[in-house]
Amino acid sequence: MIFMERMQSDVVMIEEPFPSYLDALMKNGIRLDLKPFEVLLSKLQQPQRAYPSILVGGTNGKGSIAAMITAILMKAGCRVGLYTSPHLVDVRERIRVNGQMIGLEEIGACIAEIRTADDPGLTYFECLTAVAFLHFRVQHVDLAVLEVGMGGRLDATNVVTPILSVISNVTLEHTNFLGKRLRDIAVEKAGIIRKGGVCLTAATQKTVLQTLRDRCRECGAELLELGRDFRIRERRDGSFSYRGKSLQLRDVKTALRGLHQAKNAALAVAAIEELTGCGYPATEKNIIDGLSSVRWPGRLETVRTRPAVILDGAHNPAATAVLCRSLKRFYSWRRLIVVFGVLGDKKYGAMVKMLCSLADELIITTPKTERSVSPAVLLAVARDYGVKTDVVENPSDALKEAMAAADADDLICVTGSLYLVGEIRGLLSGDRVD
Repeated sequence: MIFMERMQSDVVMIEEPFPSYLDALMKNGIRLDLKPFEVLLSKLQQPQRAYPSILVGGTNGKGSIAAMITAILMKAGCRVGLYTSPHLVDVRERIRVNGQMIGLEEIGACIAEIRTADDPGLTYFECLTAVAFLHFRVQHVDLAVLEVGMGGRLDATNVVTPILSVISNVTLEHTNFLGKRLRDIAVEKAGIIRKGGVCLTAATQKTVLQTLRDRCRECGAELLELGRDFRIRERRDGSFSYRGKSLQLRDVKTALRGLHQAKNAALAVAAIEELTGCGYPATEKNIIDGLSSVRWPGRLETVRTRPAVILDGAHNPAATAVLCRSLKRFYSWRRLIVVFGVLGDKKYGAMVKMLCSLADELIITTPKTERSVSPAVLLAVARDYGVKTDVVENPSDALKEAMAAADADDLICVTGSLYLVGEIRGLLSGDRVD
């Protein structure tokens, strides 16, 4: 496994010293038990307790929310650690301090320290979570913003005691791990709420809200709901006004495109309001500057023009619905060509149906992971909608075919899986894909 670091105009190839260890952890899959991970952290002298943390969970939008909170806090002069997943091109994207990815030597040193603890059942995600905790301690961060990986109650990030919990929204996902019903999944997400804590949410379904309210009642926490405790008014140009407990903002814009980003920004601003009372004050200017400067790759990201190529990691039906609405609102095209690949644990039939309602051409491809859906299966689904469809299994070749078929005023959208988006982004940027 090799990473590329850019230094001015040169590209320096650096062999990574720990590939076999990280790769080997993949076989351990997912461990729905926090006790072994807590034992590991005890051997590492509890690095996660060296600084306060925020947990950002939910189904969609949690990465964007975490990035927005981080950007605002940085503008306020805080030293912030940000832990997100998955990565797009380089595994080090997951762990940042004030926007700077963890260095190769630093991640190697953290993993070497973890290996001394000798936990044979350690998972890939647990290892990287422990690396983040160690790195943030060494870097003396003022605060860590942690994106929950899957669920919440048994996610490795949930070993912290957060000063604030954010649950963006809840839809059906990972049903083989989290449960078949929406309420089951909401219970798992609500597991990040702490006794006497504060939780913010933009969830709207009655079942989800009732579950979150019940959890907060049980542990004496406060639940702040978008539309009740803080509000936004959206405008067609993507700007919005915000009204919270004590803060009012007008004509605010975020650098992230998409109809969902106003709600994500509202959660971020409401979180900042709460953090002000915890010793992390941010001014209105900090908020406006942070939202206008935030970057989150792979989410309605334009990477080429004429023809325009956008990347969006809409990996489930809810995210695909938002993508389709955002395409109609913010983009125009003569022909829309969609390059699509998805994982087998997603409701891909609903995703194909929505994309085919907009697309003039669908190119089905296969993200480089064993969890991908067979192109033949997707092709059989797409045929029901009468859209010109082709199968090009290699993502690089699929992009080439889309580019060859597109005129200057066409639009190419790569979507369906963050694995696919990361691979295409790496190809377009010239970086090697991890």
